[in-house]
Amino acid sequence: MTSSIPTVDDLAADPVTHHYDDMIAPAGLTNMLGTVRVDHDLTAMSAVQFPPISQGLTQTAVLFVDGRLFASYGVPVTHEWRPDRVVRRAAIGELTIETTTVCVPGSMAVAIDIAVSSSVARSVVIGLSAAARVTRSADAWLDAESPSEPDAVTVVEGTLEFSSADAKAWSVQGLLGGTAALSGVAESEEFDLGIGGNGRGGDLTVTLDVPAGGTARTSYVQAVGTTASAARSAYSAIVADVPGAVASAEEFWNRQLSAAFTSGNGEFSGALPVLETASEPLRRIYWWAALGVIWFRRDYEGNVLGRSYDTLMPNYWGTTTFIWDYSLSSISHALLDPDEMRNQLRHWISLDIHSHFGTSSLTGGPVGRWYSVNDYAMIRLVHDYVRLTGDVEFLSERVGDTTVGESVQEWATAWKALRRDTDLADYGEIDNLLECVSSYTHEVASLNAANVWSMRTAASLASLQGDDSAAAELRDAASELLPSVVARYLPGEGIFSAGQPDGTQLAVRHCYDFSVVGTTIADDLAPEVRAEMVEFFQRELQTDNWMRALSPWDPDASYSVRPDHQWNGAYPAWPADAGRALAALGAPSVLLDWLTGLAQTANQGPMGQAHFVEEAVPGINGGARKAPPQLPYIIDWACSSSGAWIELVIEALFGVSVATDGTVTAAGCVAGIDPSATLRGLRVGGKSYDVHADGRVIA
Repeated sequence: MTSSIPTVDDLAADPVTHHYDDMIAPAGLTNMLGTVRVDHDLTAMSAVQFPPISQGLTQTAVLFVDGRLFASYGVPVTHEWRPDRVVRRAAIGELTIETTTVCVPGSMAVAIDIAVSSSVARSVVIGLSAAARVTRSADAWLDAESPSEPDAVTVVEGTLEFSSADAKAWSVQGLLGGTAALSGVAESEEFDLGIGGNGRGGDLTVTLDVPAGGTARTSYVQAVGTTASAARSAYSAIVADVPGAVASAEEFWNRQLSAAFTSGNGEFSGALPVLETASEPLRRIYWWAALGVIWFRRDYEGNVLGRSYDTLMPNYWGTTTFIWDYSLSSISHALLDPDEMRNQLRHWISLDIHSHFGTSSLTGGPVGRWYSVNDYAMIRLVHDYVRLTGDVEFLSERVGDTTVGESVQEWATAWKALRRDTDLADYGEIDNLLECVSSYTHEVASLNAANVWSMRTAASLASLQGDDSAAAELRDAASELLPSVVARYLPGEGIFSAGQPDGTQLAVRHCYDFSVVGTTIADDLAPEVRAEMVEFFQRELQTDNWMRALSPWDPDASYSVRPDHQWNGAYPAWPADAGRALAALGAPSVLLDWLTGLAQTANQGPMGQAHFVEEAVPGINGGARKAPPQLPYIIDWACSSSGAWIELVIEALFGVSVATDGTVTAAGCVAGIDPSATLRGLRVGGKSYDVHADGRVIA
């Protein structure tokens, strides 16, 4: 019988075999203190980041075998990812080399177990080219790539020790039983990663005597720290027992996964409901979604919030939590870790949400420019927190000069200050919205429809506090705005137009209009409008195992190849939100028919910042391929908004509706794939509910 709680084996990615510089997104690992990117060759890794220590995308531990660069042998490499490790394997003639890489639990360190086997007895020289650019920035990491700086390097007892100029950041790297030597390459202040090269600090070498038909082993460790003694101490403890570190990583991740579905666990302040189902695609999607939220928890020492959830990893925006992305996993956060969510919300309310897209867990300060979605995102977050936790008093809590409830009402009506010459809000330029769709600007239907929902939701929260006068005003304002939003619909096409400052209307065929309109005002649309929107989605956006964010019939499809928002792929929350919209628009059968294909894409680790549609790039073992980090794609390997798929399962498939006052009902479509499916332990307002496929809700 299949367990209802996953282990690392259940979430293992399919093995991926590839050659040097194939279109493969390098995988990431984390121990919730920091992250590392696991690169193509058998030992190389990049972006070893353990806040407050960063070093950009610096690559180290590049493999040489018998003095020759491993990549130059041209042999295929197989990667096998699990939450706790990445196993890499390749054959060179009579040699087979297998490595297991882990982020060591509880340490600012990465370890690699290296096993070399041979069909004949021989000596093998294993060499690693080591580099580091460790630094400890006094400021937030305000760019996509984290800070780095040229380091000094010395040889100390068979290791290479790298240090920043101010001696506030250290990296110790070494091979068990090996030697270390400086590279002899002159330092250059003009050195720049990605332009002039990766840099060389020194070389680590060990000779292994491999018996015929047998295996010889060594281990590599990189430990970082804010002092030399801290980095040295961590290195020494780990290198003495790397197999123990590998076992510890497996135990750590199995504990996290179990805790995430267990009420009263010692890891999270809440828990996700347990899914019992005979449907393998449904189970796979739900577990995949849960992993993608857990994966981003950050508990490092010095985190100003104590705990936070990053948005991307392992390449970009380390230590930054984006309001938009966090809101897309809103229900997940409210169920899994409500204490953290409450703390994060208070922090954002204390700042000006109209001046940034997120905040730094290093400093608490703002990061980036304003995202137009912020008002809608914050209302969604507060609403989900209050209705799922039952913490109504949060609305009366004062943060700065206003209460949380007053802030909600301000956000709900902030759109009025953005109007130009029409009834709709102008949400700015490309960088305030989707960043790579040049026509999706200004008076977009999505966020204006969201304003109708936001005012209605703010009204419900006001009523919960007994402010019926404010609630009535908000509902009236929502009713007044609604016709102007609906008027932007283009009959017969299933899409909306975006008003421009010069008065023109641009037809836009983007999924964000479909999803947000469909999940906020579906009941206000005429039946023929709902039907045409679904037809548009099926005709121009849906694919077998993923979706296009932008229709290839949209003229703007020529503007960019960034696959999170363009024709060649989609951001990970978009299929989930589109699925919720399908159900809300009256097409649950379309969603159910799509699930099996979507589940095939849960085969490459946690959801990527974007996956390609197969028209653009062939998939991997039936799943839509993750997009890579290099230009022109600049897509990260994992993204926290996968929690949107938990919302898809709970609110669309099971049809769970939690009213503002905490009343729970259910009327979903999940019985169409599994009449016996049950969500157990859905916690709302301190009570636990079991939700059955037939709509029964049992406390």
